[in-house]
Amino acid sequence: MNAAAPLPIADLDREIARVFALHQARKIALRETTADERVAKLKRLRAAVTGAKARIVEAAYADMRKPEVEAILGEMFPVLSTIDFTAKRLHRWMRPQGVPAPLNMLGTRSHIQHEPKGSTLIISPWNVPIFLSFVPLASAVAAGCTAIIKPSEMTPNLARVVREIAAASFDEDEVAVFEGGPEVAQALLRLPYDHIFYTGNPEIGKVVMRAAAEHLTSVTLELGGKSPVFVDESADVDQVAERLAWGKFMNSGQICVAPDYVLVHESRKDALVGALKREIEGRFGDGSRAPAEFTRIVNERHVGRVKGLLDDAVARGAQVVTGGRADAADCFVAPTVLTDVPVDAKIMQEEIFGPLLPVLSYSDLNEALALVNAKPKPLALYVFGKVKANVERVLKGTSAGGSTVNHVMLHGLHPHMPFGGVNNSGIGKSGGYWGFQAFSNERAVTRQVTGFTPTRFARAPYPALMRKILNRMAG
Repeated sequence: MNAAAPLPIADLDREIARVFALHQARKIALRETTADERVAKLKRLRAAVTGAKARIVEAAYADMRKPEVEAILGEMFPVLSTIDFTAKRLHRWMRPQGVPAPLNMLGTRSHIQHEPKGSTLIISPWNVPIFLSFVPLASAVAAGCTAIIKPSEMTPNLARVVREIAAASFDEDEVAVFEGGPEVAQALLRLPYDHIFYTGNPEIGKVVMRAAAEHLTSVTLELGGKSPVFVDESADVDQVAERLAWGKFMNSGQICVAPDYVLVHESRKDALVGALKREIEGRFGDGSRAPAEFTRIVNERHVGRVKGLLDDAVARGAQVVTGGRADAADCFVAPTVLTDVPVDAKIMQEEIFGPLLPVLSYSDLNEALALVNAKPKPLALYVFGKVKANVERVLKGTSAGGSTVNHVMLHGLHPHMPFGGVNNSGIGKSGGYWGFQAFSNERAVTRQVTGFTPTRFARAPYPALMRKILNRMAG
């Protein structure tokens, strides 16, 4: 079995064209594959992922100093659970879905059948490359598609493991991996796929969408944005601090649905800030040195970006409650809490994607809602509180890709729920059945099964009775 290896630039277009031609030919045959055949492929992928556990852990540490537990939990488990969930239900998902016949469809029988979209491109990010390469691939395989995967060049060790796992699981005419930088992505995006699945930031998402538009290719874009957290006056601040610290500082905040900033009722601000300081320093120390088990920022450039957000906020009057230290050589930014952050600071305008947590207070929930609604719609939104009216007011008064109440990120782990953004935070949904749908075309099939058909009354010359019935129905 094979997958495409890195190539010199001169040969890149030729090799991509060769593999793409193989996929164009193979996608036709894949339309007729059965659920059993697709499940067997998923199980082969699962075995390759579990067999590569040691290499995944080693590569995750080499690329980002990711602790073993985070490498297994954040990279492997989402893939394994997605494959298990999909394999158990794929027969049902592929079954034609019958629909009732209304009066104007008398004499017909109809159903919806899922057919593969065909050849697909999966562009995965650097923060969790195994997860975000193979979860969409599992959906593509379940739908009966071919796939080319382009992992991020920022995590080269994990990208290599992605290629190795794909090569161990599939022939290159069905799944191939191209490593490399932006020039590889640009070359891949010039081709007319049937679907593109991209995970990353909104700016590159626009580039992908423009390329897809050239061929009218459908897209799933999993982007990001500033995911807010509402904490009302009834919330248990110790519980909030514990759950925020878990969600914000896992993977050093480099998670697309990580809490981005907190809006807390002014009566609970001091208590929450104190609880966050205790929680963070109890788990990670005061930031004067890097904890042994703390994922690093992916590279020095991103350390500079995150530190720039921190420095700008402090220059504008923000106060550092805990943390605040950055070490570019070690790719380390300490878990940091900020208060008194001006709303026009860069940290409140750009997605942080790092271990900085601004905490702002509000006196009137309407003001907090207005601040969130003035920004692009986030990928996730969280609300903590025991007052149901407050929770419902936040959920109904905002728009987001998904939400968790009294915790963070859990909605993205739920296999029966769709995952994705809205507008600036994403287009389309994935996860479970929605992932299968993303790579499928829902084909409408209607059969005329009797000699009678209502269309016989809708042919010229139109009978007087037809005119009378239609005029009465139209009011």
